[in-house]
Amino acid sequence: MKSIREMLGSNRIVPVVKINDAGRATELASALTDSGITVIEITFRTDAAAEAIRRCRDVGGLAVGAGTVRTKEQIDQAVDSGAEFLVSPGFNPAIVDYALKKGVPHVPGTITPGEVEQASDMGLSVLKFFPAEQAGGTKFLKALGSVYPDIGFMPTGGVGAGNIRDYLALANVIACGGSWIVDPAWIAEGRFDEVRAASREAVTLTA
Repeated sequence: MKSIREMLGSNRIVPVVKINDAGRATELASALTDSGITVIEITFRTDAAAEAIRRCRDVGGLAVGAGTVRTKEQIDQAVDSGAEFLVSPGFNPAIVDYALKKGVPHVPGTITPGEVEQASDMGLSVLKFFPAEQAGGTKFLKALGSVYPDIGFMPTGGVGAGNIRDYLALANVIACGGSWIVDPAWIAEGRFDEVRAASREAVTLTA
């Protein structure tokens, strides 16, 4: 089984997906894999998330994670659906502890050195940096790297085609999370050619 660093760093871009209709998940997964994407984060912002995770896992070729995980119940749903990793917007020790007990890799959101140290003390070495742009962007991450060289980050929030290379140039950035390549309207309307085009462009930016 791949480590969380290997999963997230496989192509260095993690599409962050909000999907309202699980029936579109299979087409979405195929569009992403066709374009060279190897990992996906499906957020628990809709009731379709758990089933969408299950359907993406059935397609194969993608490491499928659950995002916006904030409760123990969501962890249970995600794990039961086959999620291979969990991502949370913030750092909640109780949620981290529960995920660790479940044996599933967890990437909680952090925004301060204090949170980074707490997460490290719990045995985590891969963290989300959110909201990236609003919290100081590449300058802040570079500063964190000088004192926490053992921590890898996945910046998310305000990351797009125009700045992703700046983030990926940092030694402590494993991958970037981004929603711009999976516009919810494209998914809802079945416009998967646009998902493919945006995904292919993103893969070239991360090379």
